[in-house]
Amino acid sequence: MKFSCEKYLLQAACNIASRAAASKSPIPALEGLQISCEDKLYIKGYDLKKGIVTGIDADISQRGVIVVGARLFGEMIRRLPDGIVVVSTDEKDNISVKCGKSQFNILGISAEDYPELPSFDTVNSIRLPQRVLKDMINKTLFAVSTDEVRPIYTGTLFEVEEDRLTLVSVDGYRLARRTEKLENSKLESCSFVVPGSALSDVEKICTDEEEGEVSISVGQKHISFEIGDTVVITRRLEGEFLNYRRSIPESFKYEIKVDRAEFMASIDRVSLIVSEKNSSPVRMTVNDGTIDCLCVTPIGRAEDVCTCEGNGEGLLIGFNDRYMKDALKAAGCDELKLCVNTAASPCIIKAADGSEDFTYMVLPVRLHA
Repeated sequence: MKFSCEKYLLQAACNIASRAAASKSPIPALEGLQISCEDKLYIKGYDLKKGIVTGIDADISQRGVIVVGARLFGEMIRRLPDGIVVVSTDEKDNISVKCGKSQFNILGISAEDYPELPSFDTVNSIRLPQRVLKDMINKTLFAVSTDEVRPIYTGTLFEVEEDRLTLVSVDGYRLARRTEKLENSKLESCSFVVPGSALSDVEKICTDEEEGEVSISVGQKHISFEIGDTVVITRRLEGEFLNYRRSIPESFKYEIKVDRAEFMASIDRVSLIVSEKNSSPVRMTVNDGTIDCLCVTPIGRAEDVCTCEGNGEGLLIGFNDRYMKDALKAAGCDELKLCVNTAASPCIIKAADGSEDFTYMVLPVRLHA
């Protein structure tokens, strides 16, 4: 095998594929990248749960395939000088890497030890702009659970109904829902759950450009995201996802309008004295036209006042500062509506203009005297 290509292209491809390489595995090949020279140069990472393969243009002198340690090869390419990189292998799986005056000779792994990516029959498919999917993932991924006790919640629910795609993430303390209207969809009404780790990679690979599209293919057990010359394949999470529609209250006793930046700043200030060793909820007293924020820890006491529109009649409610700030940051729009019923019921965060593009739910913290 022998090929040459621009360093920056090879480095970018290695960075993308390495996201799916196993950090530690009893199978050494899974800690590596499979490099194959065909009509293009393809670099693949696969940890048996998630696989990423990306293709780049290269001058291919001799076809072939080899596996190389992901971490070592990635660092090697990164530290090479800018220019054309020439990579070649021999019959004993020795790899030569040259660029300018720099040269490395390392031992590769036979490609026979590398597993194939899962193949599946596509049941449904959908196309949407990369920037849209990137934004939807960004505004829901923070609420994905990291608790492996309930694996279904370590992923995000994709729900398709007619011409709308909805993403929902929950972790037991909060919920994030983001909805987008689809234009060119062939996907029938369905739902599936994608692991959060795979969506994090998809988000990083997607661009903010207007023209790029993502093609999502849905199989019985796997999902694939085709993003330009890169394909991300991941298993579907099985299990019963939360019925989020029943979890979100339909009517509210108090609806308070706030400026997102001002509200975030108030919470940020009073939570300055909160730490892992000194945890404490932010206490909010919702009055007529103001939200009084208070936080007390062994370090000290912090107070701030945020203006608002509406009257909470002195309702005292507490929240985890990080959960509330995550939701406010993801909301994006300038003016928000905080909807609550009691000090023990969830707080629903919506756009003040009434649009249904996003909904965030944060559960309150029980306050002690």
